[in-house]
Amino acid sequence: QVQLVESGGGSAQPGGSLKLSCTGSGLKFDDFAMGWFRLAPGAEREGVAGIDFNGKYIAYGDFAQGRFTISRDNTKNIVYLEMNKLKPEDTAIYYCAAMPYALYSRYHFRMADRYTYWGQGTQVSVSS
Repeated sequence: QVQLVESGGGSAQPGGSLKLSCTGSGLKFDDFAMGWFRLAPGAEREGVAGIDFNGKYIAYGDFAQGRFTISRDNTKNIVYLEMNKLKPEDTAIYYCAAMPYALYSRYHFRMADRYTYWGQGTQVSVSS
């Protein structure tokens, strides 16, 4: 049974930082590209960042560029999302997802229907 479990969410002040983790089990982790998505109240789900199976090709949503960093450790089956300079509009539930590596590209990372597996999400709240 494949599981993706996010952790590291919580509350932060504007300008602060949080680091999310997503641990995979039941899958050959390095056969999959990984992505982070978010869903804010009243908004559509949007792609935050994507990373290919070996971490070489990375892409970010425009709002994440320069503030967020995605990385992965295939020895631990973990993908990370480090979020800096947080803004109130970053408040959302953050999800990680796994995509078969052959479907990944920097353009396609934001296409949710290409992902096979999803985590349950972790809440991030940014307010003063």
